[in-house]
Amino acid sequence: MSALFEVKNLTKHFGGLTAVDHVNFAVKEGEIMGLIGPNGSGKTTIFNLINSYFPVSDGTISFQGQDITNFSTNRIAKVGIGRTFQVVKPLKRLTVEDNVMAGAFANESSFAGARQVATDVLKFCHLDGDSQILAGSLPIGGRKRLEIAKALATRPKLLLLDETAAGLNPTEVIEAIDIMKKIRDDLGITIIIVEHNMKVIMTISDRIHAIAHGATISTGTPEVVAKDPAVIEAYLGTDYSIGDDKNA
Repeated sequence: MSALFEVKNLTKHFGGLTAVDHVNFAVKEGEIMGLIGPNGSGKTTIFNLINSYFPVSDGTISFQGQDITNFSTNRIAKVGIGRTFQVVKPLKRLTVEDNVMAGAFANESSFAGARQVATDVLKFCHLDGDSQILAGSLPIGGRKRLEIAKALATRPKLLLLDETAAGLNPTEVIEAIDIMKKIRDDLGITIIIVEHNMKVIMTISDRIHAIAHGATISTGTPEVVAKDPAVIEAYLGTDYSIGDDKNA
């Protein structure tokens, strides 16, 4: 099966700093790929390159066999790549429903159509009971789910999730894992996820790509990457083991 999405030699320079250094990976349709690494390793920068928030210094980005390296951010959304952000910033003075409708208009031309998309997505993200409250009044767990709902409303084929579980309590983490699994299993959306919560990454990822200092250090199944000495040294720590509750 050919790749749905692929980056080749992806590189980003900020002046004399190389934030992303010739990274290569491909994602198949229906796959969940985890992107891990220590803080400052370039994970979110890669997402910013994919959705054209930053221009690419070198390399190519391909989606469904098309080179999208120089596409504008709004065109990236229209071809079917959605994303969430690590720091959630809802439109606080609008309702939860209106926030999601704003996302729906990326690929929906009518008000009625956008409202229907919002209705469906809010139910999927367990936010249908909060649709008419102001987004600014949601607790962090609700805001994280709203961030996912806004991205889903753009009707993506590929979804980039940036630290969706950050700041959540254990019950909310379980709910987040359930939603992310259903995004792939029920909606058929391919996922690339950046996440520090190892319980989340190890539970949902089919494959993991690990980076440090902007460069790839390991790639493979969660079990293989978790045992890689380079990953343990750079990120997980020597006391890490799969299933260890203290890392949940």
